Amino acid sequence: MFRRCVLALAATLTCSPGIAGAQESSKSGDLARQLAQLMDAKKLDSIAGGDSQNLGTYVAALYFPGSELLVVSAKYAAPPLLNEKIGNKEYREVYIDLNSASVPGSKMLVMDLNADGLVARPAGSQGADNCEMGGKAFSFDGEWKKAKMSEADYDKAFAAADAAYSHALEVLINQLKSST
Repeated sequence: MFRRCVLALAATLTCSPGIAGAQESSKSGDLARQLAQLMDAKKLDSIAGGDSQNLGTYVAALYFPGSELLVVSAKYAAPPLLNEKIGNKEYREVYIDLNSASVPGSKMLVMDLNADGLVARPAGSQGADNCEMGGKAFSFDGEWKKAKMSEADYDKAFAAADAAYSHALEVLINQLKSST
């Protein structure tokens, strides 16, 4: 009987959204850590590249070791200019251009605290990751009611942000690997 109670309690805790959510891993987690390791190894604080799956779209990142990864993905009206900057390894300038002068409505901006991928429900004092997509800003702090969202809408927004962020991280990882 005691064993069944322990198993039932374990199953309840594992399936509880607040507890399971804080521990669930996102698609972007491993990719963000991989990008951070590559940037550390190459002693880079920024990287940028073109998205070969979405012509005219570029991705750039600023990296603050052990602290934060800022990633922007957007279309840009003058691709030759960004291609030249990428060729010259002027990655920080590409980040600034994408963040400030991208084609309206095309920008995704992620502020990944700890450079560990998006976290839907941060535990304890862990800060919230933020994402701006399609003109809407999301703070992934696990408080969907405060954001006037249903839990399902919050989870849907998180999944969309995590998928887009994962793709952007893959573009940047490929850029780093091909620029050796």
